[in-house]
Amino acid sequence: MTTPQGRVLIIAGSDSGGGAGIQADIKAVTMLGGYAMTAITALTVQDTRGVHGVWPAPVGVVTDQMKVTLADIGADAVKTGMLGTAALVEAVAETLHAQAGIIPRVIDPVMVATSGDRLVDEKAVGAIRTELVSRARLVTPNAPEAEVLTGKAVESLDGQRRAAERLLELGANGALVKGGHIADRVIHDVLQTTTGEWIFESPRIETTSTHGTGCTLASAIAALLAQGRSVPEAVQEGRDYLMGAIRAAKGFGKGHGPVHHGWLLDEKKR
Repeated sequence: MTTPQGRVLIIAGSDSGGGAGIQADIKAVTMLGGYAMTAITALTVQDTRGVHGVWPAPVGVVTDQMKVTLADIGADAVKTGMLGTAALVEAVAETLHAQAGIIPRVIDPVMVATSGDRLVDEKAVGAIRTELVSRARLVTPNAPEAEVLTGKAVESLDGQRRAAERLLELGANGALVKGGHIADRVIHDVLQTTTGEWIFESPRIETTSTHGTGCTLASAIAALLAQGRSVPEAVQEGRDYLMGAIRAAKGFGKGHGPVHHGWLLDEKKR
């Protein structure tokens, strides 16, 4: 077993606004000391107000990006984001099985943008459930995504726990069911793995700068796993990083603004 070196292969779409997708992933991984590689699944015409267009990459181009980076540089963790279609999900899963069988995978089942725009079709949901969740070191759905994947109502802490249990039954080694979409002054995120349960909580930050929070957290966790952290440690440190980024958001854009991924640099300057 080689020593973890922080290499993260990110398989996700590009966000022209820079707040989510590949752009957020690279920023988060880099800020937490990792090395980001990418397989871009789609170009989106996107800003803080919504997704105005999506141009999917050919499936073979996505898997070729994965193959060359894995063969040349290697990876200590893999993070998936927006995949879009069942054909792409299946091809990504097949490539990971062939070239990244034992590398931990953080599966962020991106289905709906912060703006409410749907980003995957129905067949893709089923493929994510059967092909990616079943081999995930950690799957990181928000409440609506957890409901779609599990069929469980996720409207409370108990619902989050039941959904996490179901994701483990589907084959995931760990599930982080996030509570940001549940109306409460305190946000609870439920982590369950095959060895235990952890409940993380934090006061809700009143802000409209929430674009890319899911991408950022999943990539932060992947970066930390790639450096040898345990899943609970990576979730705790990843949440701390995300909360700092939300608090430091600069209010860019006219819709749901991006978090400030570089806030740690600001801290160092003080």
